[in-house]
Amino acid sequence: MPFPLIRPLRLATSSFVLLLCALAHAQNAPPPASANTPAAHPAGSAPVDGTAPAPAGTAGTVAAAPTAADAALLSRDARRIYELSRDKLVQIRTLLRNANTQASIGSGFFVSADGLIVTNFHVASQLALEPERYRGVYVTMEGQEGEVELLAFDVQHDLAVLRAKERKAAAPVLGFRPAAEALAQGERIYSLGNPLDIGFAVTEGTYNGLVKRSFYPRIFFGGALNPGMSGGPAVDDAGRVLGVNVAKRLDGEQVSFLIPAEFAQALVQRAANAEPITQAAHAEMTRQLMEHQQLLTDRFLKAPFREQRHGNYRLPVPDDALARCWGSGRDPNFPGLNLERTQCQADSDVVAGDFSTGAVRLSYEAYNAPTLGAARFARVFSKSFENERLQTRGNRHQTAAECTERFVDPGTVPLRAVVCLSAYRKLTGLYNMTVLAASVNQPTQGVLGRLDVQGIAFDNGMKLASHYLKAFRWEAAP
Repeated sequence: MPFPLIRPLRLATSSFVLLLCALAHAQNAPPPASANTPAAHPAGSAPVDGTAPAPAGTAGTVAAAPTAADAALLSRDARRIYELSRDKLVQIRTLLRNANTQASIGSGFFVSADGLIVTNFHVASQLALEPERYRGVYVTMEGQEGEVELLAFDVQHDLAVLRAKERKAAAPVLGFRPAAEALAQGERIYSLGNPLDIGFAVTEGTYNGLVKRSFYPRIFFGGALNPGMSGGPAVDDAGRVLGVNVAKRLDGEQVSFLIPAEFAQALVQRAANAEPITQAAHAEMTRQLMEHQQLLTDRFLKAPFREQRHGNYRLPVPDDALARCWGSGRDPNFPGLNLERTQCQADSDVVAGDFSTGAVRLSYEAYNAPTLGAARFARVFSKSFENERLQTRGNRHQTAAECTERFVDPGTVPLRAVVCLSAYRKLTGLYNMTVLAASVNQPTQGVLGRLDVQGIAFDNGMKLASHYLKAFRWEAAP
């Protein structure tokens, strides 16, 4: 399940409403509702990283309810953090150059006296990819406003560094928490930003470890984030930055995510002596996405597939460390036909401007219909294969898919295989790839498999397709 971003607040209200209603990136083909199993988890179940919540009391005892004095202490801490941080926070606005109207907003914070500001890449992406149409400004809590210029961005970790132009006074800055001071489970965190363009705010929450099975490290923040807080700082009890606000789950409550501060620190160092980005930076974004897809390919090729049994078939599913998988049983709408489904998804998608890429998804359908007859089964099985959706038409980001179909026998089970590629128009050398596979060795049994990989280079796509098809197996009964 990808992490829905706390997107910079756009002015178009309808788009904002759609964003809140979506469970995942609207740009991606989301898994069906059944795949969003976490949404059905009852309140109080284990957090997404699988670690147990920090105990509020001693083991085996019931924690005492917070007292009025405890509540007052928490409120004083949040107030203290707010007062410590307020002059270091800014709102980041992107404006249409021609009309000078606001296009989006996010949050940021000063990290150097000469005016360097950290925020998310998805807050500043319009400045990186369409600088001829958009310009950026920062606004302090006191309403002071100034121009910003983009110095560097990190697509993989969704970070950007801006500089406040023509600022004469030294900027007050937030310091980073040293990496050697590891966070403790249950440690209190304070997140700051400008939610929904209502005004600067602080929210309290807890540290719950790093999210497991996230392709890049993310801190699981047990607190509330809202659109407009993207790029704001999350600080510890001493007011030191430990993370950057980035995303939240829309199917849960107070399940939010932070980018660890170490990645922001590394980008600040890169940006310190960088020249401003004044031309569309698709080439740099492509370079970073190429690194991402290479890392993705290496991890998937290095980790052997696990086998999932469906009768005599053995289907390839990703290692548990790479992806989450969900399954469902027989569908009552198919009488006389046993059908099992599996869906897997890696949390590997990254923001590429106003869309996301980099995700990997696998899905299977296993059919068994011993009483249906070979001809009727063939019609049902073929119809399911034909119903698989492909990008048959191009759009402003990608070309229409071009497909190749072959019957292949990798030595373990004969397959009908289709490989489709759709090229990114402005990200030269990157494609979205879909691999469809259907077994053709049994008259009343069969499996359909689908692999979708976004933002992959051609050579690596072919390696993953071959790796995937060779992993299908059939074991005849002894």
